[in-house]
Amino acid sequence: MKKALIVRGGRPAHQPVETTEHFRPFLESEGFEITVSDSPKIYSDTEFMASVDLIIQCIESEIDESSVRGLTQAVANGTGFIGWHGGVLVGFTQSESYYQLIGAKFIAHPGKSEELRTGREDDFFIHHMIDFTDAGKEDEITRGLPNFDLTTEQYWLLADSYMKVLATTTQQSTAGDPWKSHVTSPAIWTRQWGEGRIFICSPGHNLEVVSHPIITQIIRNGAIWATRSR
Repeated sequence: MKKALIVRGGRPAHQPVETTEHFRPFLESEGFEITVSDSPKIYSDTEFMASVDLIIQCIESEIDESSVRGLTQAVANGTGFIGWHGGVLVGFTQSESYYQLIGAKFIAHPGKSEELRTGREDDFFIHHMIDFTDAGKEDEITRGLPNFDLTTEQYWLLADSYMKVLATTTQQSTAGDPWKSHVTSPAIWTRQWGEGRIFICSPGHNLEVVSHPIITQIIRNGAIWATRSR
């Protein structure tokens, strides 16, 4: 039986329990035995990690060096790693090795203009597009899917070039913004790390977003693609 490890916790607004539970029926239908942890310290258990075929991460916390080493070694040895939004792109802020592993880091989510803000979370929910790249149109994870729009947080990322970008999103420059041209960030990507496969989806603020039919399908496909082949 394949083994999946769900590591979840942190910011309640990102609904780490609800979003990961959304995929439990799918994982079980695919024959996964599921372990759940509320701490990244489980990554330091090298014997256990060697048995894991897929990690689903949705946690915002800090991480110690032993756990980072355990995670990166497990992936390099063939364990798949997937995640979405703040659960992979916001936490572990002190670890350069972690962000080298996944290839990008959240820096901002510009929101509504100041006069339209009310102090609520949706001040940073803006309408934007997710546009598939030429590579994404041919990749097994996203092939045949249409570009789609969301009204939610739009992540501005700093990213490296060692990734296969399947989709992008573009921050529009508007009056009053200090940046004077549009900024495009990767939205969905994969990368190979040693023997392991990594899949990241930046949209996924909460259960409503993750439940979007296209995002659900992409994450399911990404999970299958990333799972270790034994």
